[in-house]
Amino acid sequence: MKHLQAFLILLSATFFTVPLASAQTANTLPKLEKVEIIEVKVKGVGCSADIKSISENVENLEGVSNCKVLKKGATTKFEVYLLPSKVSKERIYATIEDTPGCKNPNDRPYKVKDH
Repeated sequence: MKHLQAFLILLSATFFTVPLASAQTANTLPKLEKVEIIEVKVKGVGCSADIKSISENVENLEGVSNCKVLKKGATTKFEVYLLPSKVSKERIYATIEDTPGCKNPNDRPYKVKDH
């Protein structure tokens, strides 16, 4: 009889805790968010130091994982990888336009084109 009682207690404990544990696990899993990739055209970029400054400032934003140059020139094109729930395109544009120029840190020479 003792063995039967111990077995029933063990069985009921297992029956009631397993569904609760799996339900808690399912509710605590993070939701995966799709990374958005945008292209940003910037006027006023004159040298490699400008590109580096812009890329570093954008990558320092929470929600941005990468900012790389696609095309150098009078209008430089950057590719930015972002999580839309963490950072907006407008915040990225503002960060670019607020980046100091490499020749004069008081200047803000960069302008985002067509945003």
